[in-house]
Amino acid sequence: MLERLQDLPAGIDGVKAVGRVSKEDYERVFDPLVEGARREGRRIRLLYQVGPEFEGFTPGAAWEDAKLGLASLRLFDGLAVVADVGWIRESTRLIGFLMPCPVRVFGNGQLAEAVEWLRSLPEGPAVSHRLLPERGVLVVEVRQALRAQDFDALAATADNWIDAHGDLQGIVIHARAFPGWENLAGLIRHVRFVRDHQRRVRRAALASDSRLADLAPRLAEHFAQAEVRRFGYDALDAAIAWAGGADVKAGEPAVQPTGG
Repeated sequence: MLERLQDLPAGIDGVKAVGRVSKEDYERVFDPLVEGARREGRRIRLLYQVGPEFEGFTPGAAWEDAKLGLASLRLFDGLAVVADVGWIRESTRLIGFLMPCPVRVFGNGQLAEAVEWLRSLPEGPAVSHRLLPERGVLVVEVRQALRAQDFDALAATADNWIDAHGDLQGIVIHARAFPGWENLAGLIRHVRFVRDHQRRVRRAALASDSRLADLAPRLAEHFAQAEVRRFGYDALDAAIAWAGGADVKAGEPAVQPTGG
């Protein structure tokens, strides 16, 4: 069966598997948890403990587990799996890198560490963005390792504008340093976002310090139809003005597009 864990810090949901877990257990415990998060507009940080009393999953439970994951992964900010069962630990590590949220495995003697890890996950998005409608410019602020859900949100904003107004006049990427991707899912979503939008952006600006100077030519390769220019990190206003169509002289010379 599945039972909800009590006395966890605010913002953390916990479930414990004991005995034999059935499809009905998932429907009774997980469905209300996920639907409640959707209704309240909140993210889920889940602690999933497989206790020493665990005996296994019924075939229906295994399918329900997979179905639930596919339907609700984008709601998760983090998943801590607490288990001593070897195949559960190894399978979690195997699929964890593909998940759109951080996943970590702990032993049953590390329950407190699992809770603390979930509490320590960063609040809010690693990538924030804002659309400037008067310019038709999307400004992207990069602060932490890139996550899949951040690109989902970015794509939704860009697509809504494109559907209503046509191509984006410009996109500005503002980053002190490139933080990389949180996991493979983040990289895949990044590639997908570029693939789906590369021909719908007229100008792309990189507002960053000199450590990211070598990314400007790569940006030109990604946004094949766009004119690309690099600006200093503190020249964000100039980058936005140029991306919006202004003839800005400050900053680095434009990088010419490489595609046709």
